[in-house]
Amino acid sequence: MKRFFAALAVMLPLVTPAAAQQDKVLNLYSARHYDTDEALYANFTKATGIRVNRIEAGDEALLERLRNEGANSPADVLLIVDASRLHAADLAGLFAPVKSALLDARIPAALRSPGGTWFAFSSRARILVADPAVPVADIQDYLDLADGKNRGRVCTRPGSHPYMLSLIASVIAHHGEARAEAWARATVANMARPPRGGDTDQIRAVAAGECAVALTNSYYLVRLMRSRKPEDRAVAEKVRVIWPDQAGHGTHMNVSGGGVLRNAPNREAAVRFLEYLAGDEAQAYFANGNNEWPVVRTAIAKNPELESLGRFKSDTLSIQEIAVRTPAAQRIADRAGWR
Repeated sequence: MKRFFAALAVMLPLVTPAAAQQDKVLNLYSARHYDTDEALYANFTKATGIRVNRIEAGDEALLERLRNEGANSPADVLLIVDASRLHAADLAGLFAPVKSALLDARIPAALRSPGGTWFAFSSRARILVADPAVPVADIQDYLDLADGKNRGRVCTRPGSHPYMLSLIASVIAHHGEARAEAWARATVANMARPPRGGDTDQIRAVAAGECAVALTNSYYLVRLMRSRKPEDRAVAEKVRVIWPDQAGHGTHMNVSGGGVLRNAPNREAAVRFLEYLAGDEAQAYFANGNNEWPVVRTAIAKNPELESLGRFKSDTLSIQEIAVRTPAAQRIADRAGWR
């Protein structure tokens, strides 16, 4: 809640529908807060003449704001992270369908909703980081987190967090609910400590010897690798990256993305903005801002630290298939005590 009010205190004033008719504007609600996005928005304005006004806050705060504003909302586009949150916004009826040949051609079908209500614009991997002393054979797959050989080794953030729910949802999609629940219970039993903190905390815990293996989104590790602080880079150097399930389905992927809001007063500008985000140049800005990968095949993100992680096999499960299973994932996390 404090983050929400802080965001409101520094937000740029949004333009009302009446004023928007006299000025080419786009009102953006964004959960992204990266310095490189400034160039992203400036380039959009330069290319189109459309000025970008925005509010930045957490995903949940933005969703709650939109629900409260209803039909009177001045927002045109919502950008948020994680499949579960995109799906939640969709279920709440916040997004409007978009018909765009450009978006359909550039954004892979697995990375957008079937109804064209939301589109992914960058992707990240859910990787494992481990103490280099852990035998390679002990941790090759997410399912290995539940193996008895890893008793007392595992650290994760709380299971109720959307990043964890999306991973659990992917396990459900591949293995069914019964096996996913058995896996979740056994993983909890293998934890070195109760789940707490964010992904960066999990990496630090492995580096400090508090646990031997942890789950994290890839960009948190790359953020430490690119840090100007020697102590951050030292943490990254103490852990080994494991790409899970390379002999099977591949590493679980998630996305950040967005869509045009149902009550958008500047719908044409909103669609143009989404199409702009699908361009090669914007894709590079969009991805590099959070050390992620572009979703458009022709786009190139110049990020040496990210590239140093190497090539890997990614899970091709559609984001929609993950998103629709997050309620079941939450029930499993609750029953397993993954809190």
